[in-house]
Amino acid sequence: MTTTSDSYVMCAGTPSVEVYLRLRSGSGLSPKTPEMARAGLPGTWHGVTVLHDGEPVGMGRVIGDGGCFFQIVDMCVLPGHQGRGLGRRIMEELVGELERRAPDGAYVSLIADGDARFLYEKFGFSPTAPASVGMHRTV
Repeated sequence: MTTTSDSYVMCAGTPSVEVYLRLRSGSGLSPKTPEMARAGLPGTWHGVTVLHDGEPVGMGRVIGDGGCFFQIVDMCVLPGHQGRGLGRRIMEELVGELERRAPDGAYVSLIADGDARFLYEKFGFSPTAPASVGMHRTV
């Protein structure tokens, strides 16, 4: 547990299903069902949740195979707590853990929505195009 400024506390670990769903919907990320969250959250390689006065206000997770490939997902901070450097602190925690535990040469990816790319660039992430293009499909 790491204390940040303004009574924010960063806790390592996977969020509960309820916290996960509440933070995703409250921050504007696409909604997920409880069934999806219950199935997906155990795949967390490393996660952090930001608490303010004991209440969850932000989170981020790393998922992956533990060796070759990792992806940063679920980066979010509730609107009333944005603009205080919490996204940066979440990224510091996630990238720090990747640098400590992931094997040399592991591929780390993420999807940058909107201006979030400017934050991610500060941590060494760069667009893959034109060499490759991110693609997705929803089932």
